[in-house]
Amino acid sequence: MDPRQSPKGWTTPARSGWVLRLVLVAAAVAAFAALLLTGSVPSAQQVRDLGEGLGWAGPALWPVLFGVLNLMVPWVVLAGATGLLFGTAAGTPLALAGILVAASIQFSIARAGAGEPLRRRLLERVPRLDAMLERNGFLTIFYSRIIPGLAWGAVNYAAGVARVRLRDLLLATVAGGTPKVFAYVALGGNLDDLSRPEAKVAIGVMVALALAGLAIARRQFAQRPHSGPT
Repeated sequence: MDPRQSPKGWTTPARSGWVLRLVLVAAAVAAFAALLLTGSVPSAQQVRDLGEGLGWAGPALWPVLFGVLNLMVPWVVLAGATGLLFGTAAGTPLALAGILVAASIQFSIARAGAGEPLRRRLLERVPRLDAMLERNGFLTIFYSRIIPGLAWGAVNYAAGVARVRLRDLLLATVAGGTPKVFAYVALGGNLDDLSRPEAKVAIGVMVALALAGLAIARRQFAQRPHSGPT
């Protein structure tokens, strides 16, 4: 079998996943366009009032909802929404908790029954990631949370099919991902005024992380394998 091809059981779910994502994005764009046309776009404070109106249930249930939604919605979008709903101070730990829930779900899905087909698909997206996880899972995951453009979900699934412990995945995510989570939460919570101090700090953090991530990527991911040409 061509390694680029997935078994029959994997083709349909992959296509269905993309179709579902496209439908969700189209629905979100249509809803936003409708709000713009009707002049009913809520302000950041109105959205935050909605979050506060949920009482204890909002913060208690949000990490679980975040983790489930992250199967279809990028975590950066959810982190921004968290900042918009709960503010930066409360939103940062809530978003981080949601990311840990999402990582646990994705790790468990891969560990439970993904096997070799998913491993091949992940290696096509992130070459050499599997070998790096096998060699030093904690450090690889830590780096992956800093490097810009590297999909966190792909790393979570790859960790599930590699010899990585869930504890290492979660600890490395907290250690490497907290600054970036804070930045996206702060930006989401201040979309109506990016001149606020929180937004400026968030932008500075993003720039610093991007530079650090590019340096890490150049050293870790751009090296040629020692075992021979690819």
